[in-house]
Amino acid sequence: MITTRPGYPRWHTASAQGPRSLNADAVGAYAAAGGPGIVFALADGVGDDPAAARAARIASAAAARTPVHKGPVEAVLAAQRAVREQTAGDAVLVVAMPAAHGGYRIAWVGDARAYAWDGTTLGRLTTDHTLAEYFRARHQPVTPRMEHVVTTSVRTAKPEEIGTAETTSAGLLLTSDGVHKPLTGSGIRAVLAQPGTGAAELVEAALARGGSDNATAVYVEPLEADSTTVRFPVAA
Repeated sequence: MITTRPGYPRWHTASAQGPRSLNADAVGAYAAAGGPGIVFALADGVGDDPAAARAARIASAAAARTPVHKGPVEAVLAAQRAVREQTAGDAVLVVAMPAAHGGYRIAWVGDARAYAWDGTTLGRLTTDHTLAEYFRARHQPVTPRMEHVVTTSVRTAKPEEIGTAETTSAGLLLTSDGVHKPLTGSGIRAVLAQPGTGAAELVEAALARGGSDNATAVYVEPLEADSTTVRFPVAA
């Protein structure tokens, strides 16, 4: 889906079930009347069942409707309150809120990701909250299974455990692990570098690369002359 509204950036979203029994990813996007822009949220349900899918929908909707002045951490906490009202289900989440002077403020739990993209340079803004990253940061051995075990989630995270980042880039990409794990940073860059590509092409490429999970992306197109982009090193 491609969305355009006067005064707002052009953005795309795409999601595919892949080989899973259902799609437990969800996207939220909301622009309050008179507000400074669109709040974007992407949630990935923990598990492959209806409770996980419901948690993702609830989390993404609650986060996207959080007033911008409250900030992205409060958006994650609003998602947490909404999910905790349910008896079951959990999700990971990434939220992007427009910043006062351009760009976005980011908050996340789990392994949903945000990237900055200026049309040339891709920079990862988030660090996965996974067991693998925990041990990797401590220079300890990591097994493939650890990449899939999250250490924070919407339901369980404490406020101080919520990750935060900022970017002045107008171009933004949010992904579930069904996109960024099969493609890695170089694969994402290769897709976005092709003219006219966006969320749908990223999802298709992830599944074609052998992705075995739900695959979801939100892509906010960069401005034609995004001269204020903060450049980040690309991470896999």
